Amino acid sequence: MSPTGTPGAEPDQAAPAPAAQPAPAAPAQAAPGAHPAPAHTAPPPRAMPGHGETHRHVLVAIVLNKPGVLNRVASLMRARNFNIDTLAVSHTDQPDVSRMTITLHGDDVLVEQAAKQLYRLIDVLKVQDVTGDPTVEHEIALIKVRADERNRGEVLTIAEMHKTRVVDLAADSLIVEATGTEAEVDALIALLRGFGIKELVRSGTVVMSRGSGSIEEAVKR
Repeated sequence: MSPTGTPGAEPDQAAPAPAAQPAPAAPAQAAPGAHPAPAHTAPPPRAMPGHGETHRHVLVAIVLNKPGVLNRVASLMRARNFNIDTLAVSHTDQPDVSRMTITLHGDDVLVEQAAKQLYRLIDVLKVQDVTGDPTVEHEIALIKVRADERNRGEVLTIAEMHKTRVVDLAADSLIVEATGTEAEVDALIALLRGFGIKELVRSGTVVMSRGSGSIEEAVKR
């Protein structure tokens, strides 16, 4: 007989105790002075075309000799945020066609895009970037240098070493005519600057591709 008096009944079994639940973790405390991380991270800004490095470029444009063409070319370069280093304009063998030589510094891809837009302008017949082509490149500069009896001989020696011409001689100055690439003219000016440059004018770079090819023969007419 069971202790409770019910025949065949087994003594009551104690119910198992519920398993202990782990305590919720305390929220991580931010380090002193640290800003909380944003819920959503903004995507990185889109990269501009090219790698961002600027190089010197030489563009040749064949245009119709009409009023306003030069202004449109300069305005397009300004809108593309380019600063024109030099700009030389001259007639060609055809009286109604002019030739522009533009030098500037910019990203390769951006300069290529600007050249394509330049070609779409009215009265622009042909545009070519001759930066990497074999070319003949020259610039002319007139440099008026301070030169008196004490240093005139030294100035003349430097001018002779750089194969320049003295085109004017005064009591306290002389004018040197220099031709060559932009780098060669820069080097001469750097040497003469120590004597004192009174006046300087440069024509800007003009180029012509070597070989039998001709940009003027390929213009759209």
